[in-house]
Amino acid sequence: MKNQRRRRQVLLFPFPFQGHINPMLALASMLHSRGSPITIFHTHYNSGAIDRSSKHPSYRFIEIPDQVSNLRSSSQDHVLSLIRLLNDNCTVPFHRHLAQVLSDTDDDTVTDCRPCLVLDMHWYKMNPVAKFLGVPTLVLRTGSAASLNGFIALPALYRKGILPSRAQVAEWEMEAAVEELPPLKVKDMIAVGNDREQLLCFVALDAENVRTSAGIIINTSDTLESAELEKLRSDLSLPVFAVGPLHKFATPPEATNSSSLWPVQVRQDEDRMCMEWLDCQDPRSVLYVSFGSLASMGRSDFTEMACGLANSGRPFLWVIRQGSVKGQHLDSALPDGLFGNGTMRSGIGKIVEWAPQRDVLAHRAVGGFWTHCGWNSTLEALTEGVPMICTPFFSDQMGNTRYMADVWKVGVELRVPLERGRVEGAIRRMLTTGDGESMRARAEELQRLLANANEEGGSSCQAADDLLSFLSSI
Repeated sequence: MKNQRRRRQVLLFPFPFQGHINPMLALASMLHSRGSPITIFHTHYNSGAIDRSSKHPSYRFIEIPDQVSNLRSSSQDHVLSLIRLLNDNCTVPFHRHLAQVLSDTDDDTVTDCRPCLVLDMHWYKMNPVAKFLGVPTLVLRTGSAASLNGFIALPALYRKGILPSRAQVAEWEMEAAVEELPPLKVKDMIAVGNDREQLLCFVALDAENVRTSAGIIINTSDTLESAELEKLRSDLSLPVFAVGPLHKFATPPEATNSSSLWPVQVRQDEDRMCMEWLDCQDPRSVLYVSFGSLASMGRSDFTEMACGLANSGRPFLWVIRQGSVKGQHLDSALPDGLFGNGTMRSGIGKIVEWAPQRDVLAHRAVGGFWTHCGWNSTLEALTEGVPMICTPFFSDQMGNTRYMADVWKVGVELRVPLERGRVEGAIRRMLTTGDGESMRARAEELQRLLANANEEGGSSCQAADDLLSFLSSI
């Protein structure tokens, strides 16, 4: 540890979606490894994703009651309503528990000063609570710097008429460039649900949460997004700490590897089946297919996807969770005659409900990744040098796809509606052509640059050190 004096206690409050919990836990691991005592607030909703006892025994955990059913209602169609509900329901109990932590800290001789707080950007109602209690607060953006620029710019772009409602946009207009946010097109802008006013309200609240914080922590790297980070610093006049990829800072890495909404026994069984199956495949031959914890598609797209995978003739490992197909149970959604008992009839494909994604992406057999382009999945693929087929669904996934395909040139864009011939062509392009080899070479170069950024003297490592100094000073 560079600084041997006692570190300020850090309180962290992740938002209870899988893609938000893991980066926050990785940030906690990084801060703890540098000497900061850690307390993590978490909601009852999706509390099973935080493995408290076995993986994080030195952290203090405080559950915030939320009055939200733990039913799997966090589909993409309900995201904005759920975010609002959680903010409304958690404000009072968070105030009570934070005040108690402060009272305990006043009598604690372990730390030198009162705690500071790191909030997920979606906890927009918790920042005023912390300010009222005199707690300095930073915001963690679990997505990219480019997507945060999009969040901040979106309301003004709508007011200026640059981005009309999607229901009113012709196909040719969707291809128009957004000059304020190059290289994005209109179709790449953040979209969640079908209610434009609800989206704009949500984006404005998130942006205000950022603007009123003491600083911003982003799960990205100057290696990837130097221009986007510079724009943020210029527009917001706030300290911005690009400390990603955070999962590579976790100490040890397995501290966040098993944080999941799936039961432990299911994960262990699926882990074993995945890795044993991959061990039997040729190097760089397998397409890994996973669309995260929220994305879902219609029956037609799912059928075309399955047939395209079958027709490609390439081995694949396909993660299909319940909820992957809108309104369909998994067993009834799979095309008749193609699959049985989780295996394609020809034996070249394997279907599972869960996969240890980081281990899979690091496996020698994996040659490509078909992804929804969520930011965590994007970073995990880049840190393993794996090129991608990108099928975005909502939120920042469209913008991430634009960067993968056109800026970093490590991905093939394949948007819905899907068609089996296009699916087959994208897979063959990724795994069997010179174009695919070029994408892999570029992905491996980014892998090297990101690894260097996280090493001593690299930009992300320096940002982590700067963050620790900043936390001690506020």
